[in-house]
Amino acid sequence: MKIHEYQAKEILRGFGVAVPRGKLVASAEEAVAAARELMRGGVVVVKAQIHAGGRGKGGGVKIARSAEEAGEIFRRIHGMQLVTHQTGPQGQKVRKVYLEEGMDIARELYLGLTLDRAVSRNTLMASSEGGVEIEEVAAKHPEKILREPIDPVTGLSPFQGRNLAFGLGLEGATVQSFVKFAAAMYRAHLETDASIVEINPLVVTKQGEVVALDAKMNFDDNALFRHKEIAALRDPDEEDPREAQAKEHDLSYVGLSGNIGCMVNGAGLAMATMDMIKLAGGQPANFLDVGGGADEAKVTAAFKLLLADPQVKVVLVNIFGGIMKCDIIAAGIIAAAKQVNLSVPLVVRLEGTNVEQGRTLLARSGLAITPAADLGDAARKAVAAAGASR
Repeated sequence: MKIHEYQAKEILRGFGVAVPRGKLVASAEEAVAAARELMRGGVVVVKAQIHAGGRGKGGGVKIARSAEEAGEIFRRIHGMQLVTHQTGPQGQKVRKVYLEEGMDIARELYLGLTLDRAVSRNTLMASSEGGVEIEEVAAKHPEKILREPIDPVTGLSPFQGRNLAFGLGLEGATVQSFVKFAAAMYRAHLETDASIVEINPLVVTKQGEVVALDAKMNFDDNALFRHKEIAALRDPDEEDPREAQAKEHDLSYVGLSGNIGCMVNGAGLAMATMDMIKLAGGQPANFLDVGGGADEAKVTAAFKLLLADPQVKVVLVNIFGGIMKCDIIAAGIIAAAKQVNLSVPLVVRLEGTNVEQGRTLLARSGLAITPAADLGDAARKAVAAAGASR
């Protein structure tokens, strides 16, 4: 789950992470009042709040030099369709605006904390290239990314913070400020079950303080039951409507850009199905795992979700009957297809327990179902059907 910058900063502040003063505003009048309160060094920063990076380059972050100018910037930003490299060409509508005090910036750095699967440890990463996309730095200047893998038993040690500080060229009291900042950030990551905490840029002020000028936090959905207060921060307006609908039915769904809708039971099998579609020359429209215990209601919800995507030209169902028997799944597919008045080609591959009974049910259903012998056959037939639909 993703949250907004202002929400991430509020969480981090609670763990002792240094963040600038700021205020969420809902009108130009509120922006003017907040600017008068937050103005520092003759400036205040007006920030669009969307779940995407690159807001500044897209025109969503502006500096105001008076309270009245802050109100004018609010009017321009609020409601705009903000396009960044992470939103795609369609952009994202700005529904929330955050005002923040100005900072006396001496340097901009990068600091991030996430799981490094290569070493199976949470890893603190730092770079002198703050304000630049970390993927770009990794591609062009990998030597500029410093890493400190964290022992899960001992946690982040002070010497690791000092290693990064010295690697970044920090000196004097700023080193201790950085070490304190990193320790607080690690506690926030650990205690909130965050999947990533990213500060970009992390700024060193002219006074030698280390402050989070921006903040990004994502959370493990599977741990949200332990953090009701964080789950309450979810913003449905920032989510793909289909993914939000999938959550209501306990379906794992991620929308993609292809035209072959996939319905599969099991995440690994779903990934393999997408790979086989690509290998056959097609493009999957989604990742959709209905789970091992899918019933008719769940399968129906999945069909509705797939057909809500106008790009879907064919549906490929790939089911391995283990926990759920193939004949029960087949009955659910038939009932669901009839209920939603399926109007696109349907390719079904069944394997596992009671597979012959399931195939018989599909053959006798009277529906235009294309059976497949195996996964490769299913992928080829789905790609062919999608091509015919075009």
